[in-house]
Amino acid sequence: MSLAITTARPESALLDLPWSIPLEDWPESVLAALPRGISRHVVRFVRLGNRVLAVKEIKSELADREYVMLRNLRRLEVPSVEPFGVVHGRVAEDGTPLDSCLITRHLQYSLPYRALYSQSLRPDTAVRLMDALALLLVRLHLEGFWWGDVSLSNTLFRRDAGAFAAYLVDAETGELHQRLSDGQREHDLDIAQVNIAGELMDLEAGGFLEEQADPFQVAASIIERYHSLWEALTGTERFEAGDRWRVDERIRRLNDLGFDVDELSITTDIGGTQIQITPKVVDAGHHSRRLLRLTGLDVGENQARRLLNDLDAYAAATDRQGDDDEIVAHEWLTKIYEPITRAVPRELAGRLEPAEIFHEVLEHRWYMSERAGHDIPIEAALDDYVATVLPGKPIEKSVVGVDTVEMPVIAWDD
Repeated sequence: MSLAITTARPESALLDLPWSIPLEDWPESVLAALPRGISRHVVRFVRLGNRVLAVKEIKSELADREYVMLRNLRRLEVPSVEPFGVVHGRVAEDGTPLDSCLITRHLQYSLPYRALYSQSLRPDTAVRLMDALALLLVRLHLEGFWWGDVSLSNTLFRRDAGAFAAYLVDAETGELHQRLSDGQREHDLDIAQVNIAGELMDLEAGGFLEEQADPFQVAASIIERYHSLWEALTGTERFEAGDRWRVDERIRRLNDLGFDVDELSITTDIGGTQIQITPKVVDAGHHSRRLLRLTGLDVGENQARRLLNDLDAYAAATDRQGDDDEIVAHEWLTKIYEPITRAVPRELAGRLEPAEIFHEVLEHRWYMSERAGHDIPIEAALDDYVATVLPGKPIEKSVVGVDTVEMPVIAWDD
């Protein structure tokens, strides 16, 4: 049988690796010294040029299945390792057939849970680690992925500012569905609780777990965190007509959890108004690019997110979600955005850019609505903002420089 290598990116250097030797016997000269987690399969890290790859020895059909599954997860932008290739047809020098190998890219700056716990994690740091795993599981379930083997061992963790980000490593048992049933999600949670409790007991036996930490309570806390996240992201909320500020509040809670709005649906019946939000995770710069494409407004990322939230809420409130995005955006621009920015008195308009003024009016309206307990008309919020907030903003002025070129400066009023 001849060696067969399947890879999304052709790499001739793969042929130089010792495929005729069982993976556990590969020489140190090709290996990269990186911490490895516990795995039922033999896994080794190798250097290939400026890359570090993880190679896992596995049965042929499982290698193909996991390679395809990881590619699908990457297309869905789920936090997971990147598949690099599959190697079939391995034969030892004595003619003995060897298992196939699945190759993935090493996730830079990531660590397995045992390496993190070996550093004597503080209790609050350990909690953030479990929060990251709960969030990963929620994201997977939102995409219709049933893991089937949820565990700390099948996850890599990477520090993300003051928290951790969790990434799926092993998709061998996973299944991708259009939508998961409650039973499938609960099955994954049952597996998670059993596996995680067992792994923490193993850490406890090795003296790596805090004395006060109970493995079963920690495992149960992940499930509790999962349920609270799931409810916050997918729960249906009812409110009275005229309480549109509650839509903004719901979107803010999603943003605080690290999610953005993919779809927002508002329906009205005799019992009141019902809101259903479909969350998603988006890449950096997504909001500013989308706003620029739809409206021509070129603003910062956080500001763009707030303006897009209002645009999406407008589309839902006017039942325009099935219409072309650009048409709805143009209507929002001409009926909502421009009338607000143009209503600012000329003597105050120069204190901020129009998009900044609109953003702050939205924030001011939400603040006033929250305090009042009901929707405040946008016109009333604008009037109050112009009267109480905008006058306190610094004025942009310009001075003539040495080369008689006008240079903008910020001058603060006394």
